[in-house]
Amino acid sequence: MPTCQNCHNKWSWKQTFRKSFTLDTGIPCPYCGEKQFLTSKSRKRSTLGILLIPFLIFVPNFFDFSLLATLSIYAGYVILFSFTYPFLIELSNREEALW
Repeated sequence: MPTCQNCHNKWSWKQTFRKSFTLDTGIPCPYCGEKQFLTSKSRKRSTLGILLIPFLIFVPNFFDFSLLATLSIYAGYVILFSFTYPFLIELSNREEALW
């Protein structure tokens, strides 16, 4: 779970999950209100998770899965990524360049 770099409070899974849906680059800490930013390492990990989606699109073409099996794979991946994403987040006081 991420820890605020300003007040050093550890965010809960629920707080992290809710805060991850913001479009702003800075995420306000639920405890002190200071803006926190995802580290470049954290953003790269989340990008890797999103880049697996095109791979999943082509899997049914190679293995002749039924429509139900294909939709189950997609739903399972979305659920798995949604529940593990808060554990992949690391925070910083300043915005870092991606590379």
